[in-house]
Parts: sequence; C-alpha cells; structure tokens
Amino acid sequence: MAKGKKETVGIIVGGGPAPGINGVISSATIEAINEGKQVVGIMDGFKRLCEGDKNCAIPFNIDDVSRIHTQGGSILRTSREKPERIRERFKIIMSTLKAMGIKYLITIGGEGTLFVANKIEKESRGSLNVVHVPKTIDNDIPLPGGAPTFGYETARHWGVEIVKNVMEDAKTTGRWYFITTMGRLSGYLALGIGKAAGATVTLISEEFKESKISLKKLSDILTGSIIKRLSMNRDHGVAILAEGIADRLDLDELSQHESYVKDETGSRIRLSEIQLGRILKNLVKNTLETMNLNVTIVDKNIGYELRAADPIPFDVEYTRNLGYGAIRYLLKGGTGAMIVYDEGYLKPIPFVEMIDYETGLMKVRKVNTESEIYEVGRKYMIRLEKEDFNGNNLKLIAKTANMDPISFKQRFAYIVGLQ
Repeated sequence: MAKGKKETVGIIVGGGPAPGINGVISSATIEAINEGKQVVGIMDGFKRLCEGDKNCAIPFNIDDVSRIHTQGGSILRTSREKPERIRERFKIIMSTLKAMGIKYLITIGGEGTLFVANKIEKESRGSLNVVHVPKTIDNDIPLPGGAPTFGYETARHWGVEIVKNVMEDAKTTGRWYFITTMGRLSGYLALGIGKAAGATVTLISEEFKESKISLKKLSDILTGSIIKRLSMNRDHGVAILAEGIADRLDLDELSQHESYVKDETGSRIRLSEIQLGRILKNLVKNTLETMNLNVTIVDKNIGYELRAADPIPFDVEYTRNLGYGAIRYLLKGGTGAMIVYDEGYLKPIPFVEMIDYETGLMKVRKVNTESEIYEVGRKYMIRLEKEDFNGNNLKLIAKTANMDPISFKQRFAYIVGLQ
C-alpha cells in the first residue's frame, strides 16, 4: 500500500432483502471511516462483480449513511446469482475485488452469500479479510442462544399487523382466509406470525415427518379446522401456511394443480409463485361441498411486502451492533467468520462451524416441534385433535359435517394418527 493511502473496506449485499440491511451498512461505514479507512459499497450483489465491472463500487462518506439505518430495503440493492455462474466467474470476482483495492470485505446475506464469502476468504490466502453478517426474515440460520436473524422480528411485526386486519375482515364477513408466508427451509416466520396474531391454525413443514407431504392431508387438516369451528358456532377463521410446505410436495402431484418455475439460482423452485393457498382452497371447498357446507375461502400471500419494510427499533439497534462488530473484528485482523450477538456480546463464529461440508451450504435452523415454543403455538390452534374422535365431541363435529360419527372417523382420524 502506497504511503498515505487508506485501506479500503468493501460492503456487499446478497440474496433477498431483509429489514435492517441499511443499519449494517451505516454503522460499519461510520466505524470504518472513524478508524481511518475508506469505504466503498458494491452495487447489485455479486452480479456486476461477476462481469468484472469495477464501476459498481461506490465511495461512501459518513453523510451518505448517517440517517439510513431506519430505512427498509438496501441502498446497495441486492441480487441472487446461480452457483454455477459464481464458480465460472470466480476468478473474475477475485480479480475485480483486487483491482478495487479492497482489503476488508463485509458480506451481508444468507446461505448463498455465506458460501461465496467463504470461497473468497479461502482463495484470497490472507490478502483479503472477510466477515459475514447473517440476514434473513426466515430466521433459519442457527445463531447461538436461539437469537433471531436480523429482519425476522420486523417481518413478523408487519406480518402480524396484516394478519390482524385480515382476521377482523374474516370475522366481519364470515369467511376463511388461507395466508401463505415466506419460509423455504423453516417455518419460524409462519409460526411467529400465527402465534402473535392468534391465527386459527398454522401449518409448517416441520410438523410433517414423512418425506413428502400429501396435499390431501393438508386439505383435510384445514377442512377439519373449519368443521370444528362451525361446531363451535364460528363461521370464520384464518390459516397461516409456511411456503416451505410446497418444497416438500411431490412434484408430480403438485403439477396436477400448479405449474412451477425455478428461481434465479436455477436449482430451487420459486415458492412465491406456487399458489399453495389457492390449491388448498380449491381442495377444501370441494370436500366441504360434498358435505353440503358452503364456506367462503380467500387465499392470500404475504412476504415481499415484509422484506423491504422499515425496520422496527429492535432490528435498527441489532443491525447497528452487527455492523460495528463486523468492522471491529476485521480491524483486529479477524477473517473467515460470521458476526453474531450472543448474551450481550458481539462475537465471531468461524465459517467452518456454520457450513455443512456434506452439502457445502450453511446449516439450517428448523422449528423443533418437540419444544415448548412450538407446543404453545399448537395448543392454541383450533384443529381436530385425538379427543375429537370420541364421545360427544365426535357426535357434534360429525353432525356439523352432515356425516355419521363412524364415517367421519374413518374419513379424518388419520390426520391425528389414529389410523
């Protein structure tokens, strides 16, 4: 480094948006500049780096970022890249980072971004210090102490506000809503929204132990909830569905109801375009019609409107901590780790502890359906239980479905494990 020339910190955002990204960018930039470094923000994720575009690096000063921490979205924008493209263009990525003069690199993202960060750190052989800040509204990264990933609390907050309004509409109009939320690998967001809003029932993929989830079983669980509510003289309700359920459906069965496409990576189904709520609505309505029950069901998706929302104070504070911690770690010579907040302290977790080397991907945190966290949510749902298939409960619910008790039990008891 030439005498008097400041070392450069680069910041890049990958994957989908999450509330709080700008908080990390802001605090990291301010702390780096205060420590005598210069900062550049790399626009559009790894997309333009793959093309060798050095003009994607935008110089930052404190005034550029001092008030962005309360804003949603990402001032650097973001993108997803296919793993194959990253591999093919990796030498270009490395040479572009070198040409930019970047000594320290902060990556902000989920599993895909961590994969690239780890690869960059290894390939640099000590010439580039890399730290990763984990973000996802899905809350599926196994942070210590059960800490949430940044963005989750804000997404849940605004998701609850939407669901509360929908619940009031359901009550006012006497109808049901099937609401699908984001969460490819984990049902945390759906469960968190459902519990906090007091939704009638929430379905997440983790509760199904079979390798492939049956659409018939899903529709029968929802049908059972509707019938049970009707037996309680309640003609309305809201069901929350985690989109990750669709990732566990048999594709041959799914294709009978819905066409599907792959996402930007080319390796995963774009779950947001699978109308899980609509498929289940049609199946449930068909079943109810055979019972001469007329129930209005509306399907709705929420997700994109949560990802770029203004962060709530929890995530504002959280991300400012993480951005500061990322810079402090880098400037102490640290590299190859993810910054987390654990029991009041900022600390690094080495990449090697976060990556499953059988798959090469980040380890995933799923909802533990044996935990009290899930048990609380499950206890307050209205859905058929084992005790509903005996005595007066069975008689009342079967009568509501215009069926005799034996036929009702034969039709629905399997969903609670009685067959």
